[in-house]
Amino acid sequence: MAIQQVIGMIGGLSWESTSEYYRLINQAVRERLGGVHSARILMWSFDFGEIEKLQMAGRWDEATGLMIDAAKRLERGGADFIIICTNTMHLMADEIVASISIPLLHIADPTAIAIGAMGLKRAGLLGTAFTMEQRFYRDRLVDRFGLEVMVPEMEDRAMIQRIIYDELVKGHVIDKSRVDINAAIGRLITRGAEAIILGCTELMMLVRQFDCTVPLFDTTTLHAMAAVKRALDLENTSA
Repeated sequence: MAIQQVIGMIGGLSWESTSEYYRLINQAVRERLGGVHSARILMWSFDFGEIEKLQMAGRWDEATGLMIDAAKRLERGGADFIIICTNTMHLMADEIVASISIPLLHIADPTAIAIGAMGLKRAGLLGTAFTMEQRFYRDRLVDRFGLEVMVPEMEDRAMIQRIIYDELVKGHVIDKSRVDINAAIGRLITRGAEAIILGCTELMMLVRQFDCTVPLFDTTTLHAMAAVKRALDLENTSA
């Protein structure tokens, strides 16, 4: 029988996307191992209402402390590595890595690898305003993987932020919002984007490949599949 590593999930950011992580990971493990197998998972699930208030107030030091605490809880609980089930809270990925002795599987890495595997270089990034406007996410894609990263114009960034926080994290999938985001994607493509990164884990609820004329890279699915690979392919998990 295959030996699985224990995946430590920091979730609840929001639970709508965390539930997708849980489903995707368990489905993939069952497909790999057969029968009724499922993943070995530990999860710390936040009350997103508390985190959202810190985000909006710019109280990132407090949010970092909570994220470090969650990672340490998972490490003490027996997790072999950790995934943060959101893009935005990778803002404090370096601080988390410095505070634990087990690996953190960064959400940007499998996304960048998948883009590179298709020979693409110029990607449009959609996500929360924090992910699109701050440098922590784009710099990793640029510095580590040599991608060119572009973000929507200010009006589109504000629209995407509103849809994420007013609709998607509440589980509301609205057709008008799909049309609006697809229009923003079209404007990125017009500016030269060869690929689109869904850099918010809730966006996969709304945006679909068949609506997009360039390859779409869903960070939720790519991150979840990378976690399964690490958990099962133990000979490749020494890093």
